[in-house]
Amino acid sequence: MFSLYTRRRLINAFNLGISVAAMAFGLFWLGWILITLLEYGIPGLTLAVFTQTTPPPGSDGGLINAIVGTLMMTALGTLIGTPIGILAGTYLAEFGQRGWLAPVTRFINDVLLSAPSIVIGLFVYEMYVVRVKHFSGWAGAFALAILVIPVVIRTTENMLRLVPNNLREAAAALGAPQWKVISSVTLRAARAGILTGVMLAVARISGETAPLLFTALNNQFWSSNLNQPMANLPVVIFQFAMSPYTDWQHLAWAGALLITLSVLTLNIVARVVFRQQATTH
Repeated sequence: MFSLYTRRRLINAFNLGISVAAMAFGLFWLGWILITLLEYGIPGLTLAVFTQTTPPPGSDGGLINAIVGTLMMTALGTLIGTPIGILAGTYLAEFGQRGWLAPVTRFINDVLLSAPSIVIGLFVYEMYVVRVKHFSGWAGAFALAILVIPVVIRTTENMLRLVPNNLREAAAALGAPQWKVISSVTLRAARAGILTGVMLAVARISGETAPLLFTALNNQFWSSNLNQPMANLPVVIFQFAMSPYTDWQHLAWAGALLITLSVLTLNIVARVVFRQQATTH
């Protein structure tokens, strides 16, 4: 029989081997996806992609209208959802120790975090698109904002809870009112983590397709009018990738590579910022 020390080493080696194998399995598929995107997407990244609008079948064109539409709706969704998320997360962290409202808010936020994005798109379609009787960039921005809010709420609450109570007590001892303590001490101490949550929310919504199918729809032409259907990269990729036209498929690969690199960059930046904040504290 093995000794206790030997048995523990064997168990540790086995568990470590399983963990490394699982990590390698996940990285294999991620690497395969990235290599495939680079293989098919890089040849499609021409100057026309950034200077011409989406073409009809059999014609040359680009994705500039879809890129601009995605940037506009993502920016608006972030601008609408971020303040709501920060305020709600601040309430939960600073005022939500007692009462029934905070637990209910956390439960609803957890539901929103796990809700399929297509459900959010159907909700905005029913509540907004049906009433105004047309698709629009505004509807797409509203759907994306709803997806931003729960991510920012969760991150803001968690980051504020990491701020030591000594900071709050020191500010209160100097005679600062609670609103001043929150705005000048706790939020300032947690701003890097909150910014990380915002960037992760942007990374999530920038590639969403389902909500935009029911809200912004698409537009083959250049349009910066948010009150009309608006082109966007996720829907263009979906439509072009499913088409039988080779030129459209090349543009779909190029658009998929652009979104993937953007999301990957945002996630890397968010991780770096969060790590710097953790090291500082």
